[in-house]
Amino acid sequence: MAHRPRIRYSPAQKADIWNRWQRGESMCSIGRLFDRPSSSIFRQLMPSGGIRPPPRKRSRLALTLAEREEISRGAVSDLSLRAIATQLGRSPSTISREINRNGGLKHYRASQADQAAWDRAHRPKPCKLAVNPALRCIVARKLRSNWSPDQIAGWLQRNERNTVSHETIYRSLYVQARGVLKKELQLYLRTHRAIRRSRHASLKQDGLGKIKNMVSIRERPASVEDRAVPGHWEGDLIGGSKNSYIATLVERHSRYVMLAKVKNKDTESVVSALIKQSKKLPGELYKSLTWDRGKELADHQRFTLETNVDVYFCDPSSPWQRGSNENTNRLLRQYFPKGTDLSLHSQARLNAVARQLNERPRKTLEYETPAERFNACVASTG
Repeated sequence: MAHRPRIRYSPAQKADIWNRWQRGESMCSIGRLFDRPSSSIFRQLMPSGGIRPPPRKRSRLALTLAEREEISRGAVSDLSLRAIATQLGRSPSTISREINRNGGLKHYRASQADQAAWDRAHRPKPCKLAVNPALRCIVARKLRSNWSPDQIAGWLQRNERNTVSHETIYRSLYVQARGVLKKELQLYLRTHRAIRRSRHASLKQDGLGKIKNMVSIRERPASVEDRAVPGHWEGDLIGGSKNSYIATLVERHSRYVMLAKVKNKDTESVVSALIKQSKKLPGELYKSLTWDRGKELADHQRFTLETNVDVYFCDPSSPWQRGSNENTNRLLRQYFPKGTDLSLHSQARLNAVARQLNERPRKTLEYETPAERFNACVASTG
C-alpha cells in the first residue's frame, strides 16, 4: 500500500490552518485544502487544545539587532561601555549585562546575542491554578460535580477570596502542557470535546448551509418539466473514499450522461470542472442545470456568468426532483463502488464509462439509446 509523504507545514500554512479554524471551518474542510485527512489538522491543533497560541513579539524595551550591532562594533573599537551606552541612549548597566551574558567583550557577536535573547525570552508565566493548589482543588471538585467553568468562576467571585476566570479554567483543561488540571476532567464538560472551540467561531454568520442568490426549482420554466425540450440538465456529485468525487450530469430529454473528474468537493474545483465540461456542448443543448443544495455549487453565479447556463436548486431533502440524475448515480455504482478511491480514475476512464451508459438502450426512451436521442438533438441544432 502506497503511503503519501509526510507534510511539514510551513509557518504560513500553520497560520492559515488557525485562521480557518477560528472562522469555524471543520478539520475535514481544512484538511481537503492540503490534501490531508482531518487527523493531520487535529495534530496541529491538539498541542494547544484548539486555542491559538499568541504570536511571540519582542518587548519595546529590549535591545534590537541594530543596537547589538553597534555594541559589537564598539567592542571591536575598544570603546568603553559608558561610551557605547551614550551612543545608544541606553543605561551603561544595560550594556554591561548584555555583554557579560553573551561571552564578554572579546567573544560578543550581535546575531548570536540577539538569537540567545529571543530564546531566553520564551518563559511562559505559570497560570493561577498552577501556583495555588487550594484553588486548583476547588475547581477540580466543582468540575466533578458537573459545574461549568463559567459557573465555577461566578461562584468563586461570590464566595471565595481567591478567584479565577472561566477562560483560565478552560485553558488549564485543554492545554495539557500546563500540567494543571487532569485531562479526564474534560469528561465533566457538557460538550465532551477533545479540543477547545469557541461558540462564537462559526460559519453560520457567513451563511453556512445557505447558498447566496440561489434560484429555486419552483422558478424553473414549465417547459423543462415535460422533458420535451432538450438542453436541460441535472447534476450531482458521487463520493468515494479519501475525499474523492465525480461530477455527474444527465440531460433530461435524452438521459445522456456526462462525467467530470473533480479535484475535491470545494466550490471552486467543482464549478471549474463544470465550466470546462460545458464547453464541449453547443449552447442550444445546455440551457439550465438543476442541482441539490450542496455547498459545492455555492459559486453558481460564476458558472452562470461564464456559461450563460441558468442554475436551479432543488427543495431540501427532495432528491426525486432530480430523478434522472439519482437513477444514473445508482447505475454508476456498478463502475464506481462505494468506499473506493474515485481519484484513481482518469477523465478518459470516466468518458469510457459514460459512453457505455449512453449506448445502452433505455425502456423510458422506447429502447432507443441516450446517444441516439442526443445525437438527433445535436443534428437538429446544426
